[in-house]
Amino acid sequence: MGDVLIAILPALILVAVIWAVTTALKPRDTGISDAERYQLELALRSQAHYAAQVKAATAARARVDAATRPSQNEQQQSQQADHARAALHAQAGSSPGVGMHGYQGPVLPGGQLNPQFALQLQSMARNGQKLQAIKMLRQATHSDLLTAKNYVDRL
Repeated sequence: MGDVLIAILPALILVAVIWAVTTALKPRDTGISDAERYQLELALRSQAHYAAQVKAATAARARVDAATRPSQNEQQQSQQADHARAALHAQAGSSPGVGMHGYQGPVLPGGQLNPQFALQLQSMARNGQKLQAIKMLRQATHSDLLTAKNYVDRL
């Protein structure tokens, strides 16, 4: 029995060494670890979240701009300019107005507001008389309510 052990023991040691060498030299799994996979998923979710936030912020900015800026529609702008010119011509035939010699009225040629009229609107708006300022602006320029309100709000 001792002879069998002497023959089998070196054979078992040889098999164990061969197994260890083949395991050590066997190509490892080239996949990513769980930690690396988690970091990658986290980066992708973060990127998607950031893109959604940018999209929401851009949409909100567009809504704010559309609500606060005057219309960029050329037809509406030309109609407003026509109304302003008509108001200027209507006042040109009347008295100078506001008790001042040479007063040009609230709307200058070219559709711009008279600086004195703009200052009057500004003082009314700052004194808490926004409704009266909006009414006065609408009467002078024949503009729509939203445009007049936005103008007075920005003073």
